Amino acid sequence: MGETNHGARADAEKAEARVPVDGAARRTALCLPSGISLDEWQGIGKRIYVAADSSTWWLGDWLIYGRTAYPDRYRHAIEETLLDYQTLRNYAWVARRYAPGRRRAALSFQHHAELASLPEHEQDYWLDRAEKLNWSRNFLRSRVKAARQGEPETPSAGRVTPIQVHILRDQRLLWARAAERSELDLQKWAMAMLDDAAASVLSA
Repeated sequence: MGETNHGARADAEKAEARVPVDGAARRTALCLPSGISLDEWQGIGKRIYVAADSSTWWLGDWLIYGRTAYPDRYRHAIEETLLDYQTLRNYAWVARRYAPGRRRAALSFQHHAELASLPEHEQDYWLDRAEKLNWSRNFLRSRVKAARQGEPETPSAGRVTPIQVHILRDQRLLWARAAERSELDLQKWAMAMLDDAAASVLSA
């Protein structure tokens, strides 16, 4: 095992793992030319992030394939990555919980990992919320935790302000039916609709 890791490390050091960015990108360094604009610098960072985040999905899918196609070589193959076994198992577990068509390109692998243990319909609900409202991974975690504890879906930071709304009986019945179809209680459904409306107006 030690010889295998040593060989893999030597091969990795020889390889020039280039990132498609302006400047010279090698495995252990990114050399940027002087005088690049702020927009260019930000664009490079975005592309590096996308490559790094994508690699976790790629490794997860690679592991799933390897375990199915080469069960007798699986352990040996994953030693070539130089990552610890538990980390790789986590990548594979998250990738297995989401078919490629259900993964959200606008959200990070870590967003998906936060929800991986939930049933699919709950995963989709929270992924929709995080994508539409541009939630960070940490904010998503706080919202899921609050929901599990029975708290209303409001930001964890700041005070909760009650709002009294007078509605007609027919409106309440209509909203209650919509909430039931969405598999949410009325309060959570109403909050979701208000958040979606606010996000739509602010992004217009």
